[in-house]
Amino acid sequence: MGRVYNFSAGPAMLPEEVLRKAASEMLDYNGSGMSVMEMSHRGKEFMSIIETAEKDLREIMNIPAGYKVLFLQGGASLQFAMVPMNLMVKSKKADYVHTGQWSKKAISEAKKFGTVNVVATSEKENFSRIPELDPAKFSRDADYFYIVTNNTICGTVYTKLPDTGNVPLVADMSSNILSEPMDVSKFGLIFAGAQKNVGPAGVTVVIIREDLIGKAPESVPAMLNYKTHAEDASLYNTPPCYAIYIAGLVFKWVKETGGLAAMTKRNREKAAILYNFLDRSKLFRSPVRKEDRSIMNIPFVTGSEALDEKFIKEASGRGLKTLKGHRVVGGMRASIYNAMPAEGVKALVAFMEEFEKANKI
Repeated sequence: MGRVYNFSAGPAMLPEEVLRKAASEMLDYNGSGMSVMEMSHRGKEFMSIIETAEKDLREIMNIPAGYKVLFLQGGASLQFAMVPMNLMVKSKKADYVHTGQWSKKAISEAKKFGTVNVVATSEKENFSRIPELDPAKFSRDADYFYIVTNNTICGTVYTKLPDTGNVPLVADMSSNILSEPMDVSKFGLIFAGAQKNVGPAGVTVVIIREDLIGKAPESVPAMLNYKTHAEDASLYNTPPCYAIYIAGLVFKWVKETGGLAAMTKRNREKAAILYNFLDRSKLFRSPVRKEDRSIMNIPFVTGSEALDEKFIKEASGRGLKTLKGHRVVGGMRASIYNAMPAEGVKALVAFMEEFEKANKI
């Protein structure tokens, strides 16, 4: 079988150029006679890999001085605990906006370390929108303010960041990092699991303002303390070397294809192809409020579970894979991250049009 269009929410498609480059270097990286999977993380070859990856990421995202870039393990889910363990240390309280499954899990973890103030939620609407925020409900003495910038499951995205004043803004950016330019200086901490826009599962990127490092109580284990990893340049223990290597190749690919300005243009054009069809379709619809629609994750439904299942099965037979929606939303979900070509979205829409004609209700 040839390459398929993989619409998975993660692990997700990687750029073919990256996969081919990695394949060519599998047995012998850069004349070292070793695979990256075999080499010492303290050797000169890997040191060059991780240092270049950080340099390229800083350039791509325009990360200002005064921020550390860390390559950690444990996925975004570990960050749900690491954030409060390291930052919930003064007032022992934090503000959270509840916009779906991932904020729910983050809130649950944070409650183990202090008081969580849920300042807004769209739960009653099944998280089909980003809730309006009332600054009067914000805690002025909160240790941080937490959001999920793009909600993978429900397909919503912040189009305007909350103004949190002197309270550090913390963002789970797992499913839209590198999809468009972002002003890093507006955040105290950004984290992102790699397996959507950055690389394979196994590495988590953390971008943290330096003044937020070193606040953790002594009771926090070394591996869960940002200071540990900042002081050792992400090399306190053996890092996920191969995942970092692939991430570094992705960063180079982003640079070589025009950077984030070009990336967001392509992403918006891809999303428009699918949303334009959904808005005129008589069978399929988007459950998300228009102004909050994600350009990375696009859920859609027919209103009939039987038809949804039929569509997913037939689409898979056409090489349109992993379209089943999350159980919270149901239906289908097309995740069209950076590596998804426009041709994949066009192929999906062409099949949706064909399916609609064959299944008139």
